[in-house]
Amino acid sequence: MSVMVFYKSASDHARDVRGFLRDFEQRTTKVLEEVDPDSRRGISLCELYDIVDYPTIVAIGADGQLRNKWRGVPLPTIDEVSYYV
Repeated sequence: MSVMVFYKSASDHARDVRGFLRDFEQRTTKVLEEVDPDSRRGISLCELYDIVDYPTIVAIGADGQLRNKWRGVPLPTIDEVSYYV
């Protein structure tokens, strides 16, 4: 499974997301994939997984199927997300 975090780096929520990513890595030693929704790849993934709000965190299974999605703030807990990593 993989977990991707979709957010815009120049937004009001960017600071919260970066703090979550830092805390997640310190606590779990795992790094979550950051996706810029304005990039070519990000646009394709947003369409594929129906992402329209930011920040959004998605858990994807090995088969590419969406397992879970968290939208907006407040962000989910580290424990909720770490289950999928």
